[in-house]
Amino acid sequence: MTIQRLKLTNFRNITTADINPAAGINLLIGENASGKTSLLEAIYLLSMARSFRSKKIKGLINHTAEQFTVFANINAEEFGTYSLGIQRHQQAKDTEILFRGQKPTGVAELTAVLPVQLINPDAFRLLEGGPKDRRQFLDWGVFHVEPSFIQCWKRFQRALKQRNSLLRHGRIDKLELQLWEKELALNGEQITVLRQAYLDRLKPIFATLLEAFLGSQDFTLNFQRGWDKNIDLSESLFLSRVKDREQGFTQAGPQRADIRVAISGYPAMDVLSRGQQKLVVSALKLAQGALLSEARNKQCVYLIDDLPAELDKQHRRIFCEVLEKQSGQVFITGVDAEALAEGWQKPESISWFHVEHGQISLKPCPDIK
Repeated sequence: MTIQRLKLTNFRNITTADINPAAGINLLIGENASGKTSLLEAIYLLSMARSFRSKKIKGLINHTAEQFTVFANINAEEFGTYSLGIQRHQQAKDTEILFRGQKPTGVAELTAVLPVQLINPDAFRLLEGGPKDRRQFLDWGVFHVEPSFIQCWKRFQRALKQRNSLLRHGRIDKLELQLWEKELALNGEQITVLRQAYLDRLKPIFATLLEAFLGSQDFTLNFQRGWDKNIDLSESLFLSRVKDREQGFTQAGPQRADIRVAISGYPAMDVLSRGQQKLVVSALKLAQGALLSEARNKQCVYLIDDLPAELDKQHRRIFCEVLEKQSGQVFITGVDAEALAEGWQKPESISWFHVEHGQISLKPCPDIK
C-alpha cells in the first residue's frame, strides 16, 4: 500500500502542495505550526474520512478559501493504482468522497484499501484512556485481518440498539426482547471469538517488539470480554434485565470489552516513564501493522508525529530499525533534522521534505555533522 502522489489544496494552512513521496521512509522537517502535522492529517482523512485533530471537517478548510481538496494516487496490489479524493465546501452539508471515480459504499471501504496507523500524542490513550479507545484499536486490527468481522459487528450494533430502545419503553414486549437478545448474543459471542483469536496472534509480535524496545520485562496483554467469564452472553443478558431496565441500556457484552497492558501485574501507565509508555504504544501499533502484513499481505501507512519527542538517541535508533524492517510507507515529522537523521540503516533511500509556512518541498538529505 503506497501513496504515489499526494495533492492538497486549501487544507488548513497548506494552500497548495503536490508531492511524490517515497515508498519507504519520508521525513518532514519544519518549525512548529509550519504544516507538518496537517500533511499527516490529510493522509489520515483519506483513510478514515475524519480528522484526528478536529471533529468538524469544515474546520479543515483554509480560512481564506471556500473549500479544501485532498487527492491521492495510491498503489495497492489487489486494486492496482487508483485515485482517492476528498473535498469539502463551506456551504455543503456533506463531504464529497470519490474512490476510483465513484462514491464509496462507506468508510470501511476506504479504511480497507488504505490502512493507516497513527502514532502521535493521542496514542497514549491506549494506556491512559478509556476502554473505548482500546476497543477501537482492537477492532481496527480484527476488521483488517478477519473479513467476516464487519458484518458481524454491524448485526451486533443493530441488535444492541434495538434492545436498548426496548429497555427504555414503559412496557416491554418480552417476545421482541428475546428475539433481539438472541441476535445480540449470537453476534456478540462471535465478535468476542474473533477478538480473542486476533489478540492471540498479536501477542507474540507485540512481545518481540517490546523485547527490542525495552528489553526483557514481564509484560502481559490481557483481554476482558465485557461480561462474566463463567457464563455465556445470552445468560448474562437474561440475568441483567432488571438492572439494565433501571439504567436504560445494556451493561454486559462486547461493547464493554477492554484490553490492558501490565508489567509484573501492574498497569503499564503506573510504572513506566513517559518515554517507555511511548515505546509500548508504538509497539502495539507496529505489531498491528506487522500482523496485517503477515495475515493479509498488506502494508500499513505509518503516520508518526514528532518521533524524537520523549525518546533518547538509543531508543530512536531502535525505533528506526524496526520501521525499516516493516517495509511499509512511513511519514515522520520533526523539528530537529539531526535527531530525525540518526539511526537509519539506509539513509540514502530516505526522502526529505521541508515544510515552511504551509509550503512543502523535496530537499536533499541535510548535511548532519
